[in-house]
Amino acid sequence: MKRTRVRFAPSPTGPLHMGGVRTALYNYLYAKQKGGDFLLRIEDTDSHRFVPGAEQYIIDALAWCGITPDEGVKDGKIVETADERNPHAPYRQSQRRQIYREYAERLVAGGFAYYAFDTPEELEASRREAEARKETFIYNAATRQKLRNSLTLDAGQVQRLLAERSDWTIRFRMPEDETVEMDDLIRGHMSVHTGTLDDKVLWKRADELPTYHLANIVDDHLMAISDVIRGEEWLPSLPLHVLLYRAFGWERPQFAHLPLLLKPVGNGKLSKRDGDKLGFPVFPLSWTGADGETCRGYREDGYFPEAFVNLLAMLGWNPGTEQELFSLDELTAAFSLDKVSKSGAKFNPDKAKWYNKEYLRRKDDGVLADLLLPMLAAEGIETTKGYVEKVISLTKERATFVSDFRDIARCLFTAPQQYDEKDSAKFGAFLPQAVEAMRAASDAATLEAYIREHDMPMGKVMNGIRLALTGAASGLGIGDILSCIGLPEALRRLETCKEKIWKE
Repeated sequence: MKRTRVRFAPSPTGPLHMGGVRTALYNYLYAKQKGGDFLLRIEDTDSHRFVPGAEQYIIDALAWCGITPDEGVKDGKIVETADERNPHAPYRQSQRRQIYREYAERLVAGGFAYYAFDTPEELEASRREAEARKETFIYNAATRQKLRNSLTLDAGQVQRLLAERSDWTIRFRMPEDETVEMDDLIRGHMSVHTGTLDDKVLWKRADELPTYHLANIVDDHLMAISDVIRGEEWLPSLPLHVLLYRAFGWERPQFAHLPLLLKPVGNGKLSKRDGDKLGFPVFPLSWTGADGETCRGYREDGYFPEAFVNLLAMLGWNPGTEQELFSLDELTAAFSLDKVSKSGAKFNPDKAKWYNKEYLRRKDDGVLADLLLPMLAAEGIETTKGYVEKVISLTKERATFVSDFRDIARCLFTAPQQYDEKDSAKFGAFLPQAVEAMRAASDAATLEAYIREHDMPMGKVMNGIRLALTGAASGLGIGDILSCIGLPEALRRLETCKEKIWKE
């Protein structure tokens, strides 16, 4: 059987959207389940949209997610020189530019493509003429014979223009009056009539670079890609790609087009604007552009990579069971394209938090302590790992992110510096009784027993104690607080609170 080989081929035009990460993830899962190869290839043929730093961002984002390419990346960089593990290097299309013209010229020689010499001004004039007739201009069989190209000019004119002009292109010659039959692993059988398709540009003399369509097909063939799994936005290009494979006489790969990630509210594709508006990230890592604009990242917002990957996997794929939490290995075993939805998947930011909360609950307290300790140190809080583990074990159910422990359990690390005004007015009068009870107590149980025995108002005295210990009359249980800070520290806080509130 033919070896399964898939690729993720993003363009370095900015930070990698979480939809792109999901595409990489599905490719990775598909390859790993079948014992195949997952390649990373950078499609940077559009030099005008290239953004410095975007390529490294892609590599770093995949690494954070645990999505490791079998080919294309070595030591955290895109491979430029072939070796045993990366035989198809370079994996950056701009470094493969010398090969594409040969294939474009091969199509011209076979009658599947032609040279076009139309200027932008001439094409714009053709569009305006079509609009005046209330028609849509398409450069194809219906119009190409009226335009300046190697199909309408004699051989001498063509050779002269090829030599003199630096702005000509090679266009695909879309077949006339034909129905293109296609199969998609997710969407099933489809057909498109060539009368609705245009003669796409394949290669440009101006920068001597191919367009996405030619480079994509040539590289997929040369890299022996067996399955192309990509976003739904490439579905309109499928007929052209199928015809290009036919024109070259190559076996074409299987295709699968993934559904879009949709915004939480309303309709349309999930965008950075949606995240900014509703307060959630749409990128795996934070990013600061050349213009100074900053994009939030899941990593910097405190998400675990496992939670982020699990979340992405479930956006458009259903395992067919009630299970929602999967490790990467479990996803690999369970994943299949026939369980990927044809329709878009709405992103739910609350569900994203739920995933992180579930993964946090399952993490070892020691692991969480190692993550929390630097955060506490940054605030000048000195403590021990053992103590932090104890705090985490008491407060774990309340936290969604590791950073939450700083707020949830702040009173376990440091005494309150201020007290809630409303709670102080309501329970401050009971602080003398609270101090008396605390002095007589040896633990939380004897504290409550003392309050009852001396006919003190239980709720008001206990809320006064909590006010002194935490700064407000709500929050952690007094027993949990005492088990961490101890009775001497608790009494000190009560005395301080009493003195401050009574002075005021």
